[in-house]
Amino acid sequence: MKREVQLVLKTTCTKIDEVIVVYVRGAIFFGEESACLRTVVKEFVDASLRVVFDLGGVTQIDSGGVGSLVAAYASVRQAGGNIKFANLSAHTKDVLRTTRLLTLFEVFDTTDDAIASFNRATKTGT
Repeated sequence: MKREVQLVLKTTCTKIDEVIVVYVRGAIFFGEESACLRTVVKEFVDASLRVVFDLGGVTQIDSGGVGSLVAAYASVRQAGGNIKFANLSAHTKDVLRTTRLLTLFEVFDTTDDAIASFNRATKTGT
């Protein structure tokens, strides 16, 4: 039996100034979407320990999606890297505020600001 899954989550990765930027579009739900996000994290953590998730295209996120973001954060940090979040959609920002994750995650208004923060940290040695 063949099973097809239509994901409502799309990711695009690019490297800018030695930072991996993951553009996330669609819904982050528990299940296939969360698994997709975990796979993306595993792939890029070997390529760079400086990561930005651009969440501007996220339309919905459930508790499983929030868990996936926390797992991504923990995986990158455990590998000795740093992950930052940028361009949060209104819905995503509300969910992260409600779960108090805005106090844990480094969040920037734009992806460019998040990338620049890595460069500032490199120059200052932090």
